[in-house]
Amino acid sequence: MTDIERANQIAVERMMAARPILRRVARAADVIPALRGRMLLHAGPPITWERVSGPLRGAMIGACLYEGWAAHAPAAEELLQSGGVPWEPCHHHGAVGPMAGVTSPSMQVYVVENVTHGNFAYATLNEGYGKVLRYGAYSEEVLAKLRWMNEVMGPILAAALELSGEGIDIRALLAESLHMGDEGHNRNKAGSIVYTARLAPWIVRVAGDKETAAAVLKFLADNALSVLNPVMAACKAMADAAHGVEGSTLMTAMARNGTDLGIRVSGLGDRWFTGPAGVPDGLYFPGFTVADANRDIGDSTITETAGIGAFAMAAAPAIVTFVSGTPQDAINATLEMYEITVAEHTAFSIPALGFRGTPTGVDIRKVVELGITPRINTGIAHREAGVGQVGAGLVRPPLAVFEDALVAYAEQYLN
Repeated sequence: MTDIERANQIAVERMMAARPILRRVARAADVIPALRGRMLLHAGPPITWERVSGPLRGAMIGACLYEGWAAHAPAAEELLQSGGVPWEPCHHHGAVGPMAGVTSPSMQVYVVENVTHGNFAYATLNEGYGKVLRYGAYSEEVLAKLRWMNEVMGPILAAALELSGEGIDIRALLAESLHMGDEGHNRNKAGSIVYTARLAPWIVRVAGDKETAAAVLKFLADNALSVLNPVMAACKAMADAAHGVEGSTLMTAMARNGTDLGIRVSGLGDRWFTGPAGVPDGLYFPGFTVADANRDIGDSTITETAGIGAFAMAAAPAIVTFVSGTPQDAINATLEMYEITVAEHTAFSIPALGFRGTPTGVDIRKVVELGITPRINTGIAHREAGVGQVGAGLVRPPLAVFEDALVAYAEQYLN
């Protein structure tokens, strides 16, 4: 075994050994130090205002309106453009966010603890499909939903998790849901049902009245993505456990901001390697076409980074009804990912492949050598701010980001 292979084995074993537990729900400003002032977090690698995509721009405007920092959209945009509200990537603060990923101080976040290694990760509450903040919408209807989620549902979830005493083992939940037809990224129907069922007894006990309890349970049960955000935080906690291993060529982050896609590599510190995010190829809601689509966006590719999502599509053949393709395409997607990874997950397995572990731990050397980039399945945001989701599909990162990372690795370790 070479030094690189040994380093990659250490990194991937740390990733697979990580045991992420959903401990609590808390106000973002209370658990993420950077958000104790006027600041926003966003998905993907760093970006400047002039390059911000439509959906990210819309989500940041909406967050400013939600926080009361501006009275209307033009004022919010002026505030952002002038530097009155700074922003940084979620990944810089142990957080992840789907699509635009915008997180503001007053929002409630899931707090996930990796009890194996002691690190934490955070993610906001999931709004559901369609016209929502994470897709760049910011109408009063969107803001009203956010207020209810964060002011009513969030505290109830927090109290329910506290009363449970143990929290929820997200790794175990994911392992179960993969055997029930999920893949952990865009198909989370089973996982969301299991998640809601586990919280239900505690929600009923802590809600002030039965109508509120019913409203919270209905919201969680009706949203097939309810569990996505704690799953993303769990995957972030797992991937971060693998980061910082000297000499490792393992990818530990992959994220998009609607303009750029960026990756991080375990042995290369916190440097981002970036290239243009692609436009997904997929299915569109009635009235929309590829001409309406923004470039790929979101931190949700942390799921693929940790060995699920598109890497586990063979477990979820029905995903193709949402992102396009055939059940055989789903199986082929998973089989291809074994070629660029270094392990088969010890906790996540796929019944259709004889309970083979999911392909885990992308090795940038294999990506460049074989010319095979990671698979991604994703939602599609409208390219203009304020519209929302227009479809879902499949996309891949540009090969150049892996080539750039490998050159940087060679310069650091092999010269």
